[in-house]
Amino acid sequence: MDPGIGYAVVAAVIWGVYLFYLKQAFEGYTASTLTVIINVFALGWYLPVFGISVGFGEALAALGRFGLAEVGILVLTIVTIAAAMIAFLRALAIGDVSYVAPINKIVPVFVLPLEIVFLGQFLTPLQVTGVVVATVAIYVANFQGGALLEPLRRTASSRAAQLALLSAVFFAVSDVARRVGLQELAISTTLWVPLLFGGVIVVLLPSVIHSPPPAIGPDVPKFAVAGGFVASGEYITTLAFSLIPASIASPIINAQAIVAVLLGGIVLHEQYFRTRIVAAVLAVSGVTLIAM
Repeated sequence: MDPGIGYAVVAAVIWGVYLFYLKQAFEGYTASTLTVIINVFALGWYLPVFGISVGFGEALAALGRFGLAEVGILVLTIVTIAAAMIAFLRALAIGDVSYVAPINKIVPVFVLPLEIVFLGQFLTPLQVTGVVVATVAIYVANFQGGALLEPLRRTASSRAAQLALLSAVFFAVSDVARRVGLQELAISTTLWVPLLFGGVIVVLLPSVIHSPPPAIGPDVPKFAVAGGFVASGEYITTLAFSLIPASIASPIINAQAIVAVLLGGIVLHEQYFRTRIVAAVLAVSGVTLIAM
């Protein structure tokens, strides 16, 4: 197996456990507030390791060598991640999660054509089939009853569904931009991670200041744990995107949703567990096809 695929699988597991933990550990915080606070803790975990392994002097020198292309692709990645989150939050605010969540997770559907058109990426027919199967698995994992295609049908008339679709497009652009930064522009993976954390904090901070969170004192240990998940997950994700095409990394890493809902079914006996099992089988099949 390609090491990049291995990293993507590990990242999916880390992010899946993180999503499950996030759902159980925090209440009363907006998603933007959670993101900013957890990114601050993730940065706190990452910077000491970064300082030892790379050195801040060397990092500053590397930043000094950044040209317009490096700055532009980093800004594009950060802004599209923030825009995707905002669109998704607005979709959830006005629509049911049962049709917002599945649409938001079809990111790989957009990653593949973007990479083929703009980067000339070539995938074998077997790999394309694997991407499609893995994407279907992600959709099924987020499905919450009713007609299977109802969430997609709603995109024609529902503002919430349209925002969820827009969020998926933004996430796809960020995935492709991340691949360009790490592969074509060869930005260091160890440098990319803290820049991404810091950039997302800066972009979302005005929203947090506008709606200040409650005192976080009692939840500091929980935020520390969440920050550890994010620091390790983002680093492994970055390694995956630095080695394999975004169209392959994206569906595997987005299988995090399947890990999270399987944990919910096993530990909390949540609904639709049989559907989640089908999604897991599809995901494993898709990843196997991609890796062949």
